[in-house]
Amino acid sequence: MPQSVPSFDELLDGARRSAVHLEMRDSYGVASEADDFARWKDTGERDTDPGSAYWASWVALIRRTVARGVVVRRARIVSEPVSDYIRYEHAATQVNVDAGELVRWLPRRRASDIALPGNDFWLIDDRLIRWNHFTGDGASGGGEISEDPAAAKLCAEAFEAVWARAVPHTDYKIS
Repeated sequence: MPQSVPSFDELLDGARRSAVHLEMRDSYGVASEADDFARWKDTGERDTDPGSAYWASWVALIRRTVARGVVVRRARIVSEPVSDYIRYEHAATQVNVDAGELVRWLPRRRASDIALPGNDFWLIDDRLIRWNHFTGDGASGGGEISEDPAAAKLCAEAFEAVWARAVPHTDYKIS
């Protein structure tokens, strides 16, 4: 029987030690980002105000998670040269960092020999996985929860291998 998928607030509020997120797509088409992405493409301006309607709830969630001693890490595997969407993400990642996330970028060519899961994921405390499913055009295809120990081990090992090779956000330059 499928488990209900908790909200990101519930997921991170339940974390005790760690929350890691691996992103592996070069483009996402998530509806909640559509207007901001279109504006960025038209103007080159990105909302980087942590108190804005776009960011406030995420920033508050990360800050309270980190304040409890939970380490929140995000790694992104990206093709180079990067897509417009990755440029867009990179332009505002400092908001994630300032909120308390540790963020690194790994060029896809350096990930060829890493065993990776088939989907983006969050891994909470090395045991609870939230798979992020996407459609072919990058729209959200919904989430799925798993506590399968073998899958959690795969995710933990994949994330750590990516993290070890990845470049910290402050050092990853997009030309």
